[in-house]
Amino acid sequence: MKKIILASASPRRKELLSALGLEFETWIKEIDENCPIDIPSEEKAIWVASRKADAWRAELKSNEILICADTIVVLRDEVLNKPQSREDAFDMLLSLSGTTHKVITGVVVESHDKALKCSIVTEVTFRSISVEEITHYLDVYKPYDKAGAYGIQEWIGHAFVSDLRGSYNNVVGLPTDQIYAMLKQLRAF
Repeated sequence: MKKIILASASPRRKELLSALGLEFETWIKEIDENCPIDIPSEEKAIWVASRKADAWRAELKSNEILICADTIVVLRDEVLNKPQSREDAFDMLLSLSGTTHKVITGVVVESHDKALKCSIVTEVTFRSISVEEITHYLDVYKPYDKAGAYGIQEWIGHAFVSDLRGSYNNVVGLPTDQIYAMLKQLRAF
């Protein structure tokens, strides 16, 4: 049994990894997540996840496995990161209203001698959301720590997601089925 480390401060990622029945530690370090402009939108999540792994690699011991992830929302080739303000969050949600977008999580699962990487894509379709409904969501849920300014597990996901193609857990922040398969491949348990 190897020691599993989740390099994330996200409470959603901790919850999802715990749901797999795995014991793990959490490591937190501030990482610059600004991508070079020339990286295509769909590759940004794996680029950031790889940067997170790079930051911890020297500290990883032979009996440890590191999990790093980054989730982005992409609408028509534009990345919608975490909103910088209420107005930014409002604009993001308005742009997502009545559209289909992609949620992409880049994942790196790394042992002392081997690294596995992947990007998981889920397509999410929202029904139309009124200005009043967006305002209500922002007032009650304050989704400022979420890419795309929403949490699918919250009211907005229950009320407005009309179609989902791919992993629901990926949209929450961690594609647990893929993580489990990668951990097995690295013989974590």
